[in-house]
Amino acid sequence: MDFSIATSVEGLPEFLAYLVASLVLVLIYVVVYSAVTPHNEFGLIRQNNSAAMIAFSGSLLGFALPLSSAVTNSTSIGDCVVWGLVALVLQILAYFVLRLPIDNLSGRIVEGQIAAGGWLGAGSLAAGLVNAACMTY
Repeated sequence: MDFSIATSVEGLPEFLAYLVASLVLVLIYVVVYSAVTPHNEFGLIRQNNSAAMIAFSGSLLGFALPLSSAVTNSTSIGDCVVWGLVALVLQILAYFVLRLPIDNLSGRIVEGQIAAGGWLGAGSLAAGLVNAACMTY
């Protein structure tokens, strides 16, 4: 086998396009998620609130999983962005569904209740795993 830098990096433009699209989608997700939750994730995390960190980390990973699946299975950047937006909407919906069985979930996270943060984080991660699996069309 001959090694050629030109051959090794021929996919670099596509890689960069998918990377930029994914980073923009993650940024949009963080902004939307932070806007729909009644609590301030970043403020709480800055205050060393473990419940907020667990909840937000699970949510972010829960979005990144189906986004990764969208990147892997898409046929174009446009296709990837559409499925990334689908993942975003479904992950936001998961947040609202996960609030239903726990009274004052956001207030409990603000209070630093680890169980509440764990519930939201694990539920968000589970939603993302299922979402990612369904995107293997």
